[in-house]
Amino acid sequence: MARTIGSWLSGPSQSDDPGQRSTYPGERLGLPEAGPGSIARFGRRIAALLVDWLISLGLAALAAAFGWVILSNLQTSQLVVWFVLGVASVRLFGFTPGQLVLGLKVVSVDNRTHVGTGRALARSLLITLVIPALFTDSDLRGLHDLATKTAVIRR
Repeated sequence: MARTIGSWLSGPSQSDDPGQRSTYPGERLGLPEAGPGSIARFGRRIAALLVDWLISLGLAALAAAFGWVILSNLQTSQLVVWFVLGVASVRLFGFTPGQLVLGLKVVSVDNRTHVGTGRALARSLLITLVIPALFTDSDLRGLHDLATKTAVIRR
C-alpha cells in the first residue's frame, strides 16, 4: 500500500528513455507549450488567488457593514465568501474573478465539457487546506488538481 501511495504522490515515473519524458509542463495532457491553453504558471495562479481573496474581503466587509454577517469575525466571513465565490464561479463560468482578471481558466482534463459542482466543491475544499496546492507534479498541477482531474490553463 505504501508503494501505491508513494507512486501517486511522486507523480509519473520518469523513465531513462528521453522519448517518454515531458519537455514542458502540460505536454502529457496534450496542452500547448505556450500561449492560450497552456498550463498556468505558479506566480499567475497566486496572483489570481490574491485578487479573489481581496474581493472576498471586500464582500465580507460590506456584509458586516450592513449587519448581514452572522459569523463571529471578519476573517471567517471572508473565508466563507471566498469558498462560495470560488465554487459557484468555477462551476458556472470555469474561472474565479481573479482568474478572469489574470486570463486563467479551470478545465477538466478527462474530456468533460466543464468542471462540475462536485469537482468545484472538492477543489475548493482542498485549496482551503493550503497544503495540497503547494505540492505539484511535472505538469505544475497541485494535488487538488490531481484529485479532481482538473488543470488551470491560460485563456
